[in-house]
Amino acid sequence: MKKFLLLIIVLTTVLCSFGQGKKISVESIWDDFMFYPRGVAGYTAMPSSDYYTVVKRGGIERYSFETGDRIDMLLSNETLSKLSGGELNTGRLSGYSFSKDEKNIILSFDEESIWRRSSLAYYYVYNVENKTLKMVADTNTKLHFADLSEDGQRVLFARDCDLFIQDMNSGAITQITHDGEPNAILNGYADWVYEEELDMSQAASWSPDGSKVAFLRFDERRVKEFTMPIYDELYPTDFTYKYPKAGEDNSLVDVYIYDVASKSLTRVDLGDNTNCYFPRVYWQPNSRDAIILKLNRHQNRLDFIRYNTVTKQQDVVYTDENDKWLDITDDYYFLSDGKTMIVTSERDGFNHIYKVTLGGGRVQLTSGNWEVNGIQFVNEKKKLIYYQSNESGVLNRDLYVINFDGKKKKMLSSGDGWNESSFCPTGNYYRNQYSNLNTLLVYTICNAAGKQLRVLNDNKAVKETMDEYGFQPREIISFTTPDGTVLYGWMLKPANFNPNKRYPVMMNCYGGPGSQQVMNAYSSAQDLAFYQMLAQHGYISVCVDGRGTATRGDAFKKVIYQQMGKYEAIDQIAAANYLKTLPYVDGDRIGIWGWSFGGYLSALSMFRGEGAFKMAISVAPVTNWRYYDNIYTERFMRTPQENPDGYDLNSPTTYADQLNGKYLLIHGTADDNVHFQNAMELVKGLNEAGKEYDQFFFPNKNHFIMGGNTRTFLYNKLAKYIMNNL
Repeated sequence: MKKFLLLIIVLTTVLCSFGQGKKISVESIWDDFMFYPRGVAGYTAMPSSDYYTVVKRGGIERYSFETGDRIDMLLSNETLSKLSGGELNTGRLSGYSFSKDEKNIILSFDEESIWRRSSLAYYYVYNVENKTLKMVADTNTKLHFADLSEDGQRVLFARDCDLFIQDMNSGAITQITHDGEPNAILNGYADWVYEEELDMSQAASWSPDGSKVAFLRFDERRVKEFTMPIYDELYPTDFTYKYPKAGEDNSLVDVYIYDVASKSLTRVDLGDNTNCYFPRVYWQPNSRDAIILKLNRHQNRLDFIRYNTVTKQQDVVYTDENDKWLDITDDYYFLSDGKTMIVTSERDGFNHIYKVTLGGGRVQLTSGNWEVNGIQFVNEKKKLIYYQSNESGVLNRDLYVINFDGKKKKMLSSGDGWNESSFCPTGNYYRNQYSNLNTLLVYTICNAAGKQLRVLNDNKAVKETMDEYGFQPREIISFTTPDGTVLYGWMLKPANFNPNKRYPVMMNCYGGPGSQQVMNAYSSAQDLAFYQMLAQHGYISVCVDGRGTATRGDAFKKVIYQQMGKYEAIDQIAAANYLKTLPYVDGDRIGIWGWSFGGYLSALSMFRGEGAFKMAISVAPVTNWRYYDNIYTERFMRTPQENPDGYDLNSPTTYADQLNGKYLLIHGTADDNVHFQNAMELVKGLNEAGKEYDQFFFPNKNHFIMGGNTRTFLYNKLAKYIMNNL
């Protein structure tokens, strides 16, 4: 009998172990990257032909879109090493691109990150026909960027805050600007706040024929400086840079045109530039006209200004307006007739596609209570527009095609999941990246009709590893808040889930304006693996997108205007209260955590939740929007001078005395984005309120808190805090 009972115990243990799988650790997630889906290394569509390239161990290989056959090795490691005297190999390669005629490749090596989108690197130009390799600038100095003209004859580059052009045949270098100075004058690349909030780094571009360069000049001298101590010596080093907080002065930005032949430099007179932004400059196909976008400081009016570089005349050819705010995108396509562009706008309450006659009228091509998430490609020859939308479901992203008159709309994807499509310049093929809630990323090649031709990578090996570790499926949930708003979320339950048992719940949030965390996609793979680890320890994980997030129209997204944080916190609290009604949720053990805006939202929800949460964790949170940069903050809040209550009434620090439960605050001391000042302000408020809390700070780490063992240490800290306090 005892042997029989022992056998039952052993079998039960084995079966439970089978259901759970191997134990997930933070080290397996962040040190070994065991659950991180792989992409296609160095994938690049060639600019004029139906070929693409990828980087493999041997070098850069070329493949046919149509057949998938390998055509040749464009640049081998052996050749690269030989031409560079043994210095270079594709292991050091950071990126590459082609001249339009495909005869030259510009390669970057040893990229060194500056801010979120900017970097320094060494650049070389490789001639495919002659098999020659030439270093750009030839000074062994890293450059901000290097950009080939379409004919591949010249390279535009930025170094030491100035712009230069190098003739790749003669090697001669022409300096375009001479006034560059750190923290003062930047020519051709963006200042910190433009880079962070307007999605730009390089701010200079060739005209299509290579005869001119348009660039932005940033005069930062009136922008106030922010200084961070770097704890690296006996006496810490001070790092100082320009950071315009809400309500403070920005750089004065001017647009310049440089003529290569005459070597003349012209400033475009665009009127007052003290309280506006120039987020984009585009060249028309004729290489004569530039289209300059001018955005007012409130960011609710965007003018498209056409500037004729020959006559120096200018006119406003299109204006987009919104009673709250506009989001700057890259969905502006100028047709070769010089008279027409394809754009997206939220002017009817949802983001849709319009065909605009420059200086004339507009025609709406898509409509409905759904959103166009982006234009993927415009085939002018066939008069077709390829775009992403969530028409099939608010949590989906599908690829559609529609013609120039808004007819013959067709879905090219499946209508179930998340698709991100990248077209080759000819428009004949595209690479599609597909996933759904529980399916890892699958990379495929499709033709323009949507037919899948082949799979580049299906992440099968990673999926098999996940199965070995007992990864559980997520499910979509929805509920209606007390004020009648339907919200969507996802839920991850432990293996061998027992509906008669009550489980603790850890909610995670981001919730920033226009973001989306709840989607029919496999995203944030490392965090999802962390939630799988929590599931193995008996925790349910939940994520809910509240008001202010994307894809549900202006009314849903922009209800937060001038009161950012208010409705977002109300909705996270409502989510916790909804979870308390579920029979399998332990309503006394609900926690919430988030990073950046999510850290702000978790703190505000905890402090204002009236017991909805037992514990909360904030990583790198904003604690008062007065401390954050002006482009982001004023877009949603206007200035503190105009809207002081909007800032103060939605600051977690204001409600520090209402903390009731366990709270952990984490921040990097060298965070250039959300300054450590935010953490200190909240600590001050908690101290003054006499509240007990926990804190952990990472010396010399920025907003991402990475490097060395840092990320592993951080997530182990999160796991222990959750398991000890929830």
